[in-house]
Amino acid sequence: MNGKVKWEIVIGLETHAQLSTASKIFSGASTAFGAAPNSQASAVDIALPGVLPVLNKGAVERAIRFGLAVGGTINKRSVFARKNYFYPDLPKGYQISQYEIPVVQGGSIAIVSPTRGAIKVALTRAHLEEDAGKSLHEGLDSHGALGRGMTGIDLNRAGTPLLEIVSEPEMRSAEEAVAYAKTLHSLVMWIGICDGNMQEGSFRCDANVSVRLAGETQLGTRCEIKNLNSFRFMQQAIEFEVHRQIEIIEDGGKVVQETRLYDSDRNETRSMRSKEDAQDYRYFPDPDLPPLVIGEAWIGRVKESLPELPDAKRAQYQQRYNMFPEDAAALTASVEVATYFEETLSALRIRSDLKYMSQGSDAANAKSVANWVINEIGALLNRADTTIDRSAVSPTQLAGLLAQLFNDAISSRSAKDVLAAMWAGEGDADAIIAAKGLRQISDSGAIEKIVDDVLAADPEIVAEYKAGKEKAFNSLVGKAMAATKGKANPAQVNAILKRKLVG
Repeated sequence: MNGKVKWEIVIGLETHAQLSTASKIFSGASTAFGAAPNSQASAVDIALPGVLPVLNKGAVERAIRFGLAVGGTINKRSVFARKNYFYPDLPKGYQISQYEIPVVQGGSIAIVSPTRGAIKVALTRAHLEEDAGKSLHEGLDSHGALGRGMTGIDLNRAGTPLLEIVSEPEMRSAEEAVAYAKTLHSLVMWIGICDGNMQEGSFRCDANVSVRLAGETQLGTRCEIKNLNSFRFMQQAIEFEVHRQIEIIEDGGKVVQETRLYDSDRNETRSMRSKEDAQDYRYFPDPDLPPLVIGEAWIGRVKESLPELPDAKRAQYQQRYNMFPEDAAALTASVEVATYFEETLSALRIRSDLKYMSQGSDAANAKSVANWVINEIGALLNRADTTIDRSAVSPTQLAGLLAQLFNDAISSRSAKDVLAAMWAGEGDADAIIAAKGLRQISDSGAIEKIVDDVLAADPEIVAEYKAGKEKAFNSLVGKAMAATKGKANPAQVNAILKRKLVG
C-alpha cells in the first residue's frame, strides 16, 4: 500500500475533560469517583418531575481558565441547549450542552510534530455540558445483583461537569494526534481544571479520522472513534482506521460516515452506529437555564489566578539555562515536576558550602539538576509507579545529595547509590555517605602517592602507553581507582596520571 505517498490523513479530536469541581454541573451531588452505584444521583440528576437545574459557578470558572490558557475568546453571553437522544443511561432523554454559542471559541494548542516540527493546532470551541450515566454489562458484586446477560444503569456520573474541547481537523498523523492529546492533557492538569485520570474517565478523546488524496482540499468521509482513554490505544486505533479507510477506497468502495469503537484486544475498530449529524439531535435552547453572562471583571479575576503556563515556562528554561528543548519539555510535563525542579534548584542556591555554585554558572547547575530530576528521580518514580508529588525523596533532600556530588565529596556512581538508599528511607545524603564510607578522596597529595605506586608497580603498562597504546592509560586509571576502592576523585586521578606520564 502506498499510503504514505498517495494519501493524506486528516484528524480532529473531541476531548471530554471532567472538571475538578466537588459537585455536579447542575446539582449539589458529589462527583467523587468509586461510590456505590446510584448513591450519588440526586433528584436533578435522575430527572424527577419538577426539579430545576442550577449552574455550578466553579465549572464556569474552569472553562474560563481554559479559554484564557489557549488564547481563545470567552463569549460574554453563551447559551445552554438540550441535545435530544434516547439512551438508557440518559435519564432526561436529553443532555444539557452548548451548541450555537459556546463559552469558549477559538484558541490553539502548540505541539511538536515528528514530521512537521513545531505547529499550532487550532481549536474550534470548548463548551460546557453534563455527562451521562454508565451502562454496566457484567456482575456488580459477589451477591449477583446483576446477573449474566443483564445490563444495569449507574447514574453516579450523570450530571458530572465536562468541558468538551473540539479541535480543527489539522492533524496529519496518529503521532500528531497523540502529541496534541498529551499536550492538552498536561495543560488541563497544569491549570487545575481536571485531574487527568484517564483510567477513571476524567480525560477521554473521540478521534474523527478521514483520508484524502494528497493535494486535495475537500475533506474525505470521516469516522468517529469513541472513548479512547489511553494514548497508546489512540495511536493504534487511528492507525488501524487509516489503513481500513484506504483499503476500502483502493478496492473501489466508499467509506461510510459512522461512529466506531476500538477493540484493544483485537487491535481493530468496529462499527457502533451510523453517525448522527447536528440536526438529528434536535438542539434547542434549554428553557430552564437563562443565558450564561460572563463579565470582564470575572474574566479578569480568573486571569489573575492563572499560573505561568507551560509554554512560557519552557521558553524561560531554555533561555535562562540554555536548556535542551526536550529537557525543558520534560520538566514542564506537569506543574508538579516543574515545582520539584525549581525547589531543588532553590535549595541548592541557598547552600553556603557549595563550591560548585561559586565556581560554575547557574545555567550549568540547573542543567545538572534537570538531568537528575528527569533521569534518576524519573526512573525511581516509574519503578514505584507513582508521581513526583509523592516522591520518597524531597527536593531539599535531593539538593543535599547534589551538593555533595558537586563538591566532589562523592562520585557520580556513589551518588546514585546514595539516592537509592535515600529512596529506601535510610536517611539523608550526609548520613548515608558517612555510614557507607562513600566519601571521595580529593586530597591531591594522597592521590599523587597512589598514582606513583601504580606507575612503579606496572612499568609494562607505562611502556605500552608511551608506545602509543591509549587503552593502557585506562588500565592505569582503573588500577589507581581500585587501590582506593573507588573513592578517589576520577578527574584528579586522570589529571595527575597524565601529568606524570607526559613528564
